[in-house]
Amino acid sequence: MRNNRYKGRKANRRKKSIFSQAQIQKIIKISAILFIVIVFSIVFALMNSVNNEIITRMKIEGIDVSNLEIKEAYEKINNEIKERISKNINIKYKDYETTISLEQIEAMINTQEEVNYAYKIGRDKNIIKSNYQILFTMLFGRNIEGSISVNEQELNNVIDDISVKIPGIKIDPSYYIEDDNLIISRGQKGIEIQKEKLKKDILKSIEKQIHKNEEQTIELQVAELEPANIDIDKIYKEVYKKPENAYYEIETSKVFSEVNGIDFAISVEDAKAMLQEQKEEYIIPLKVTVPEVTIQALGNKVFADELGKYSTRYSITNENRNTNIELASKKIDGYILKPGEVFSYNQIVGERTIAAGYKEAAVYINGEVADGIGGGICQVSSTLYNAALYANLEIVSRKNHYFLTSYVGASRDATVSYGSIDFKFKNNRNYPIKISCTAKNGISEVKILGTKEETEYEVVIQNEVTQVIPYTTKYVETTELATGEENIVRQGTNGYKSEAYKVLKLDGKVISKTLLSKDSYNPMQEIIEKGK
Repeated sequence: MRNNRYKGRKANRRKKSIFSQAQIQKIIKISAILFIVIVFSIVFALMNSVNNEIITRMKIEGIDVSNLEIKEAYEKINNEIKERISKNINIKYKDYETTISLEQIEAMINTQEEVNYAYKIGRDKNIIKSNYQILFTMLFGRNIEGSISVNEQELNNVIDDISVKIPGIKIDPSYYIEDDNLIISRGQKGIEIQKEKLKKDILKSIEKQIHKNEEQTIELQVAELEPANIDIDKIYKEVYKKPENAYYEIETSKVFSEVNGIDFAISVEDAKAMLQEQKEEYIIPLKVTVPEVTIQALGNKVFADELGKYSTRYSITNENRNTNIELASKKIDGYILKPGEVFSYNQIVGERTIAAGYKEAAVYINGEVADGIGGGICQVSSTLYNAALYANLEIVSRKNHYFLTSYVGASRDATVSYGSIDFKFKNNRNYPIKISCTAKNGISEVKILGTKEETEYEVVIQNEVTQVIPYTTKYVETTELATGEENIVRQGTNGYKSEAYKVLKLDGKVISKTLLSKDSYNPMQEIIEKGK
């Protein structure tokens, strides 16, 4: 019994010694602080949950949206991002300069999503998480950057366009037929753009321009390469044709044009031996066999219908340019294209040389207007392009000029350069077509003739300028003029962004509307001499 009482007293003493008076007071204080913190957190979270404004020190793409409501923040961000996207990225290589329009490649960022994300910060169902987000942002700030998207196809088109327009590009071997000769050009050594590297640089620059509002300039990376070897076996397979008579299928009412037989007049081995000589151009004689029955013999009814027509005007005072336009037109005039065949402007017109009769006239060279052999033939290719559009033919390859031309509107031109830029279209109709191409009295005219099909659409071409790029002015000091006196050496012209659409109508109703192209035309800098 005594022992039990002793044990009880000992247990009581142990129980009383667990917390001292000071410890109890400390626990009470901590509990009070925790209670206040919890109450404050709850009140803080509840106050923020009913607040319609984005928390303080919040930025989107570097733009302060603190204490703004969703609508206000969206308008502010959207306007700023639109401004950043409207700025072009500059591309440079030595003296060559061009720009990439972010609007053209459809660079986009979801500003609505960014604003909604910013608004949700500090409004989590978990109070502790919400308060942490709010306090962290208030102390250190936060910047939200979204993912940027572009139209991959448009970006690739822009890169392809730069790759053929940059000066000094590598030119691979090419060929064309003139009279009874196959003329092969060896090509020439030159530069080639590293397309994948340029694509990565462009995407990085877009991110910097949109995220950081930093204007970007890209220095082009190129490689210097030799032209490809001439593959005479491949050329022979492409050139060789058996003669075929033209004929008319009564059952289907289809007309098939004749095919001239074409073969080398020398052996392939002799042609290969000829290529061993180091020459810029090789002429291989051809043996052409005309079939007994030609499409002309079937009657004019084969090409009785006018499928598409277009004309442009040129000045008759520029004799050299007139000569070039007439020569190119004669090469094309009367050309017949069977269903499924592709028309290549460069292969039909051939290389523009003095020997071929072409003269020097104004052309665009490396972003400048200068005299060059064959100036004016782009007017013929542009006229043909529009006629092909109105005939509802399939455009295979077409590029716009460096500067806007005077003879057709924006996005209605087709530039060509032998060995690098070609204009091609395909006869996607069921019957053969014939091209009528004339140049006289200052009018270049192209007609696409053929046979109308059961369903023929009315073609409407719509083109519009979407942006004007003002030209800049460069002053050059000279002692040739009196002090303060000025002389305009070259008139400046604005650059443009434009697009064109093909609209098909049937019985007056719109059946389809297709984007043909989005184009960029550079401004031409004005140059003024100023007396010292």
